Amino acid sequence: MSAVPKTKVSRARRDSRRANSFKLKLPGLGECPRCHVMKRSHSVCPSCGYYKGREVINVDDK
Repeated sequence: MSAVPKTKVSRARRDSRRANSFKLKLPGLGECPRCHVMKRSHSVCPSCGYYKGREVINVDDK
């Protein structure tokens, strides 16, 4: 036997099979060690403005 397909695969079927490997993932979330709010990994905390133990953004408390 040879590895020859019996029928032609349509463009839609071929493209949908190839598109399955691309999926958007949720960003990694972690807890801020200072204010304990969930924040994105490797980014400044939006509630307290700290990153890696130092203040990067001055956030006024409301």
